[in-house]
Amino acid sequence: MNHLTFVFCHGLSGWGEYDRQYARIPYWGMRNGDLMEKLRKQGYDCHAASVSPTGSAWDRACELYAQIAGVRTDYGKAHSLQNNHKRYGPDFTGRGLIPFWNENTKLVLLGQSFDGATVRLLSQLLTDGCEEEQKAAPEELSDLFKGGMASRIFAIVTLAAPTNGTVSYDMYKDPAFDTSKFDLPLKYRVLSRMMSMGTKMKTDGRSENDYANYDMEIDHAMALNRRIRTLENTYYFSAACTSTVWQADGTAYPDLDITEGMFAKSSVLMGKYKGITANGMVIDETWRENDGLVNAVSARAPIGAPQKPFDRNDIQKGIWNILPDYHGDHGSLQGGFAIRHDPSLFYEQLLEMIIRLR
Repeated sequence: MNHLTFVFCHGLSGWGEYDRQYARIPYWGMRNGDLMEKLRKQGYDCHAASVSPTGSAWDRACELYAQIAGVRTDYGKAHSLQNNHKRYGPDFTGRGLIPFWNENTKLVLLGQSFDGATVRLLSQLLTDGCEEEQKAAPEELSDLFKGGMASRIFAIVTLAAPTNGTVSYDMYKDPAFDTSKFDLPLKYRVLSRMMSMGTKMKTDGRSENDYANYDMEIDHAMALNRRIRTLENTYYFSAACTSTVWQADGTAYPDLDITEGMFAKSSVLMGKYKGITANGMVIDETWRENDGLVNAVSARAPIGAPQKPFDRNDIQKGIWNILPDYHGDHGSLQGGFAIRHDPSLFYEQLLEMIIRLR
């Protein structure tokens, strides 16, 4: 059996193996115990990356590459100048996630929530590089921006990822959608503040479009999609989470037995929303099904990309194989917070299926 390395990438406000918090509360597994350790005991080579909790997809992709390759983080000369921040970040020389990085490396990148965009952008840079960075610093160019490493990416997996953005950001900017008119229990309004505390941008002088919040707005996510192509020799899988129930009036309401209280307010509002983005994209009733933070229709596949429902007997490269929706809220594939989930079986079956593709 040829070797595959599975790299798990956390979502917004998350943490990984390089963070002290992981030893206390593993992001992957939560109260069920460390999922990475469980999977390693079954013979899978698994690692949990640590990237900027609120950084943009670009910055996080650069950090993820540095951890995988065991090098200093280089955000690129052009990018750092455009966005007013330092060019170099954490140095992972001698402490990379994996003990090798060469033409024999075969990666499976699993991105949960916003890191779905991170792993997709990383795959694009590894394949095509970045012409803008090549022109800006030809003599001190990170290997990431040179490209030519498509063969090292075996598969991409997105998990509850806002691939096409999420209305949980857009709806608050829509003057036609008055969020204050909906009567929500005080408990859910209070708990929702707990969630927002961890997702606020830490202003440090950089451009406002160099944050995760910016990339998750629908118009900006769609612009990112136009930059990232589906690679013909890579396997793609996606899993949306859904924790809402359709109502008779065509709205969606959270199933409170499986939806965390901190997601309930957002879920209720997302389940009622429809509108038009600033760039004219129509958000209709099909966007109402959600997991508390991400619309299910957004998590299934990039709009316009080649895609089909998952069929175990017909798994193709260069096309999004959309797995059945996972019955749970946005935190369920981590293991849950107040409401406990155990997604171990989901990951065991997923990794076994991917291994068999070798």
